[in-house]
Amino acid sequence: MIEGYRRMTGAQKLCIMQDLNRAARLLALGDIQRQYPNASEREIRLRLASRWIEPELMKKAFGWDVEVEGY
Repeated sequence: MIEGYRRMTGAQKLCIMQDLNRAARLLALGDIQRQYPNASEREIRLRLASRWIEPELMKKAFGWDVEVEGY
């Protein structure tokens, strides 16, 4: 398996990484929608973003305090 990755082009590796990132986002989105079924679209997006963006930046840029609102 490792040898297969070594033979891949950079573009092929990038495509795999994009697919993995997309899958991680979809799993996180499903988790958020399960936990907060009545959340608005904005709240869902903020909760999703808060899983990747530092809490200080979330608060400064979006007014979303993860210590108060959660992830």
